[in-house]
Amino acid sequence: MKETSSRVRHIREQLLSDNWYTLKKYTFEFLRADGCWQEQSREAYDRGNGAVVLLFNREKNSVVLTRQFRLPIYLNGHDGFLIEAAAGLLDDASPEERIIAEAQEETGFRIQRIEKVFEAFMSPGSVTEKLYFFLAEYQEQDRNGQGGGLAEEGEDIEVLEWPLTLALKAIETGEMMDAKTIMLLQHLALRLQAEKTSC
Repeated sequence: MKETSSRVRHIREQLLSDNWYTLKKYTFEFLRADGCWQEQSREAYDRGNGAVVLLFNREKNSVVLTRQFRLPIYLNGHDGFLIEAAAGLLDDASPEERIIAEAQEETGFRIQRIEKVFEAFMSPGSVTEKLYFFLAEYQEQDRNGQGGGLAEEGEDIEVLEWPLTLALKAIETGEMMDAKTIMLLQHLALRLQAEKTSC
């Protein structure tokens, strides 16, 4: 089997939009498994990479989440108000630096220690973005602001502190529909369960 990079050639790009981020159309040749080269066209949306963090309190068995309006899901039949973990684009900062600042802006909690748990592509068929996933423990004394995001960036964020059991139940009921948040909640639940069984 050839290396992946040698299976793509003659990439041509056409800028379709750079109004918010960049949307480009790419035409390229792809070497199929049968040995034939096939021309294909795809559109890719580039908004940069991002980071997300789930804040949790071990003693209270609680998590800090946000709720904010997201137009694309509203256009797809949702009420638009999505429950999420704090997240944001890197904007040329490191994932660690950016997510600490984002957690402060969105939730009002100044987190001290973060743990990277994995990286993932969230919509690889159309979006170039890679997300860096983090967990961070918080205490009540870490709250030093109201959160809510930055009004100048159009953010109007509600801060939620929920029992972990409620957040997990919200996945089952469909109240929780954000993929990155579901991934972190389930990762946390599996970790806590593993810690219990190993004691």
